[in-house]
Amino acid sequence: MSDGPEIKFYSTLPHPCSYLDDTTAVTHFMDPEHPLNQSDATLLSELGFRRSGTHVYRPHCPSCRACISIRIPVEKFLAKKSFRRVIKRNSDVQISEINSIDTDECFQLYSQYINLRHADGDMYPATLEQYQQFLVERLPFTQYIAYRLEGKLIAVSVMDQLKDGFSSVYTFFDPTLPQRSLGRFAILWQINHCIEREVPHLYLGYWIKQCDKMNYKTEFRPLEMFVNNRWIGLQ
Repeated sequence: MSDGPEIKFYSTLPHPCSYLDDTTAVTHFMDPEHPLNQSDATLLSELGFRRSGTHVYRPHCPSCRACISIRIPVEKFLAKKSFRRVIKRNSDVQISEINSIDTDECFQLYSQYINLRHADGDMYPATLEQYQQFLVERLPFTQYIAYRLEGKLIAVSVMDQLKDGFSSVYTFFDPTLPQRSLGRFAILWQINHCIEREVPHLYLGYWIKQCDKMNYKTEFRPLEMFVNNRWIGLQ
């Protein structure tokens, strides 16, 4: 870790899993009072941790290893034909970095996305307090990316710039534009962003084989998965 004060870690009590029915989960998390710097965030990402708001966590379930941290080695990535079509389909989208997403415009898009796409999840219904705690509270190395179509906000990506790449914290988008595949388009843009910044990895968070909503992540090949405390390649 860094040369600063030692980081403390805690574990939650067993609680219902957010992804798998009839499953109990335990979460290992960093002391939320500890200020997170870029060096520690990088090392923790390399160890399979993930950030949600001010919380940095990793599943620590005694009898389940379904949650697997994954990342893309961007220089090895080759866009297949379907991805090239997604890029072409969104060639009219304007993309820029913005300073804040603490705006009504961004919250309304987030709310629409959660309420239409994730009505069966634990973030439904979307609330302003939840949104601010989850995404608005930024770190010094957090970036916000806005995607606009003829001036209208259609997607937002939240990314942490690490020393060995970027961590894709979350992307939300207009769910009424399914033909644009905005979620995949955002990942493709982030891959290219990593390449332009000459960093090797895009971290995509956790993948669970039994969770259909996460299957899109394994479309991006090659992948690296954090299994048994080491990164292994998946072609």
